[in-house]
Amino acid sequence: MDKSSLFHQFVTFTANVHQVTHELTQNVTVANITPLQYKILEYIKVSQPVTPTEISECQHMSLPNTSRELRKLQDQNLIEKWNDTEDRRKQYIRLSIEGEKMMEAAFACIEERFLQLIQHATQEDIKDIQHALSILEQKVFQQKD
Repeated sequence: MDKSSLFHQFVTFTANVHQVTHELTQNVTVANITPLQYKILEYIKVSQPVTPTEISECQHMSLPNTSRELRKLQDQNLIEKWNDTEDRRKQYIRLSIEGEKMMEAAFACIEERFLQLIQHATQEDIKDIQHALSILEQKVFQQKD
C-alpha cells in the first residue's frame, strides 16, 4: 500500500472515529451543561492538569470563549483552577470532586454503549482491537506524557 492510499484510509478512519464518538456520547445525561462544556470536561478528564490554552487549541476555540466556558464550569464547582508556583500567569485546570463524579457517571454510560458495540467480538477480536489501538497511539497519535 502506498502512502497516499494509507492517508485516504486514515481520513476515512478518523471520520468514522468522529461518528462513533458522537453516537457513544450523544444524549449522555449530564446535569445542566452544554455539549461544548461536556467536551471540555472530557478533555480535562483524560489530560489533566491542563492549561486554558491547551483546551482552547484542542477544542478549536478562542481563548476568551474558552475562559468564559471555564468560568461557567468553575461556577458549577466542576473544575478547579490554580496558578503555577513559578509563573503566576500560568493557570492549570483539573476536575473538582464533583466534576470527577459527574464524568465517572458519564463514562459509565459511554462504556455501557461501547460494550454493546463490541458485544459480538471474540476474545481474539478484542486482543486485535487492543493491539491496533496501541499501534495507533504509538505511531500516529503519539500520546504526550
